[in-house]
Amino acid sequence: MNPIAILAIAIVSEVFGSTMLKKSEGFKKLGASLGVVIGMGVAFYCLSLAIRTLPIGTVYAIWAGVGTALTTLVGVIVFKEHFNVKKFIGIVLIIGGVIALKLSTSGAY
Repeated sequence: MNPIAILAIAIVSEVFGSTMLKKSEGFKKLGASLGVVIGMGVAFYCLSLAIRTLPIGTVYAIWAGVGTALTTLVGVIVFKEHFNVKKFIGIVLIIGGVIALKLSTSGAY
């Protein structure tokens, strides 16, 4: 499987796991707690597969950055958390950093 696709699965799984972490209410709700374990388990497994062929620094930056941006959006959309200019700027800077790291690596993938 394409390592970028595997990384995308890792990101989506991590966002799912983080969302379930909020819904678990401190691991008091069994279904959501299982969602945390499954989501994070899949995320780390896929992350381990992605770093077999892609540079670890770039993979981790993309995983953490895109995951953070998506988790912020989930918080705003699903949990009705406040969204302001500072959060928007932060997301733009994260995405810019991820792009800069991707451009700095050599090799086609």
